[in-house]
Amino acid sequence: MGSKAPEGHKALRGLIDALPAEELEHVFTHTSWAPDRASSYERLEFLGDSVLELATARALYDRYPDFSEGRMAKIRSHVVSRASCAEIASELGLGEQLLELGHGVSREELKRLSVNRNVLAALLEAALAAIYLRFGFEPVESAIVASFESHIEYAISGHVDFKTELQEALARRGQQVIYVVLDAVGPPHERTFTCAAQVNGESMGSGTGTTKKAAEQAAAEQVLERLELESDK
Repeated sequence: MGSKAPEGHKALRGLIDALPAEELEHVFTHTSWAPDRASSYERLEFLGDSVLELATARALYDRYPDFSEGRMAKIRSHVVSRASCAEIASELGLGEQLLELGHGVSREELKRLSVNRNVLAALLEAALAAIYLRFGFEPVESAIVASFESHIEYAISGHVDFKTELQEALARRGQQVIYVVLDAVGPPHERTFTCAAQVNGESMGSGTGTTKKAAEQAAAEQVLERLELESDK
């Protein structure tokens, strides 16, 4: 598995491959075939999420002394998102590894799980926890930063997908967002859109842009800022 990993993932792939067989099996034990929930990767996933957040926060804190707490929080949120974790997991070949190590369910079910974004993200976080428990924080920290380097740079450059971030933040609260076009002015080739982001029927943010997508992104960013302020109270 290690030879197939992209250059930036070699350290992390190597640490995964260095895990003892019984610990590796725990990482890839889905609830579908675990004898009980405690035997699945869910507890590891919980710990791995914190390991990932700490490694990312430390990298941002050390590299960018002029960044505010709010900006670092937004960057970290993008970097550690389910979408980012699933992408890294896929590049590491964790889906294929689940196919090899999974048992107790049909091949079709295994194939479905191996490409599921939430499952892939969970596998990555479980693997990070297992590495941390086996080798300590320092090795996994440097491997995480190397693997997520492009995601960190992408977030810092300002190309953050606020809509995805908002969707994930609301999902943790059991809420959903819909976007409504409030206004569209100007000729077709120079139109400006205003969109509102509604959460449970309440308008929580609005934004403008030269496309509907841009206006929705601006609205999502406003809602995220509002949620951040509420969480600080």
